[in-house]
Amino acid sequence: MRAVLIALLTLLPLQAGAFDTTARSAWVYDVGTGTVLLAKNADEPLPPASMSKLMTLYMLFEALHEGRLQMDTRLPVSTQARQMQGSTMFLNERDRPTVEELMKGIIVLSGNDACVVVAEGLAGTEEAFARQMNDRAKSLGMTQSHFVNSSGWPAPGHVMSAHDLGILAEHLIEDFPELYKYFAMTEFPFDDRAPANRFNRNPLLKLGIGADGLKTGHTQEAGYGLVGSAVQGDRRVIFVVSGLESEKARAEETERLAAWAFRDFTMKEVVPQGETVATAPVWLGASSQVALTTQKGLNVLVPVGAEAGIKAEAVFKGPVEAPIAKGARLGALQIEVPGVGPATVPLIAAQDVAAAGFVGRLKGAAMRLGGQAWTAARN
Repeated sequence: MRAVLIALLTLLPLQAGAFDTTARSAWVYDVGTGTVLLAKNADEPLPPASMSKLMTLYMLFEALHEGRLQMDTRLPVSTQARQMQGSTMFLNERDRPTVEELMKGIIVLSGNDACVVVAEGLAGTEEAFARQMNDRAKSLGMTQSHFVNSSGWPAPGHVMSAHDLGILAEHLIEDFPELYKYFAMTEFPFDDRAPANRFNRNPLLKLGIGADGLKTGHTQEAGYGLVGSAVQGDRRVIFVVSGLESEKARAEETERLAAWAFRDFTMKEVVPQGETVATAPVWLGASSQVALTTQKGLNVLVPVGAEAGIKAEAVFKGPVEAPIAKGARLGALQIEVPGVGPATVPLIAAQDVAAAGFVGRLKGAAMRLGGQAWTAARN
């Protein structure tokens, strides 16, 4: 049986204008509703440059969370780490930086040397660490990523997709909230060794738009990219771009993306938590019907800019045979939002329905037999 939920056919503002990005690949995601707002070449494996340092940080955060390292643990600096080029903390073999210093050095300074120190500290060699990164990435659902090193230094086969970077960003935010706060740091003058390199390159952190992470990247092959996230009100948005032509283009494009994601979409409560959205007939029960509700309320992002209807339909098989336990899943509420896509939430029984007593069961059986006989007579 399919029951159309007429109450939800209210006209709402919909259909935001599409965002035309100059980035080679892009992925924009609303965390609270699980809505992908933009996907451009999002599953294409591309060189990620320093944005792949987020995977090294995830491995480091896990080690801290599991107690394998402490913030004040000091790690040795190898010759390989000291010889790293590009952006560094200017570490040398005499240094014994703490894990916290290395973490800040990767997040704020984008230290390639710090990544190697972490890799060697956790796995013995950078090569072994890269293998661990690949295994962990697969377990996180990152299907278009392959790591050759810990820093994102250009290497054949070292690739990530924008979608995978977004998945990783969400895990960093949700799995390690106590450590994620470090991504909002704007400055880290480590030992005053490189005053000009002490500032975070993330251009969004200084704009006052709620941005609190995550990482920039740039190589000649990869172009300019950024994995960012911002919070405004009850909404968190993650956005990933890569392949932009300049640092200026990266700053302007990510600011436009953030403004678009928050400005052109609004949150709508479609189903309040606990509200009855449909009733299903009950077979051989103490009650002839059972109310269907949602365990959690359903919020959807609605694009602004046009008027159209949200279509909602309660789908279940009925009649439902008693006994029925409160909370039992009996169907699903399917909602279609034009310009965004479908959303589904389970429908559950709002209350217990006991099986009918002997007399009630006899009555139910008689009604069914009577219905069958009437059907046969018509045929």
